[in-house]
Amino acid sequence: MARRDPYAVFSFVVEINGIQVGGFSEVTGLQSETETEDYREGGINHYLHKMAKVTKYPNLTLKRGLTDAEDLWKWHRKVVEGTVERKTITVVLRDYSGKEKWRLVFNDAYPVKWSGADLNATGNTVAVESLEIAHHGMTKG
Repeated sequence: MARRDPYAVFSFVVEINGIQVGGFSEVTGLQSETETEDYREGGINHYLHKMAKVTKYPNLTLKRGLTDAEDLWKWHRKVVEGTVERKTITVVLRDYSGKEKWRLVFNDAYPVKWSGADLNATGNTVAVESLEIAHHGMTKG
């Protein structure tokens, strides 16, 4: 039987509308949660039924080093100015050899928050921009 090692969290790429966008240092919000409602059935006193309700997806957050590339900034500015341009964001997880293993697709995505780096004259870390993105759910591509 072939050995199946788990994948490392550092080997991933992000695509926006099918185009690989600059290197991101972090992607968060890769989750879904289905709400439940308790239902008590008459005559059954030793447990409650758990009825599935709506599934919620948190906003996706992309972080990368701040550079001259202004594509994320401009995309968010369009929303600020009243033009919501929805795109498809894909997060591709790779194995140690660089081969694609998981593809998570976020449809109808648009930015809802942009954050720049906290500036500190005594610091020596990389300036990082963060883009928070709303979307219509996550599928495995």
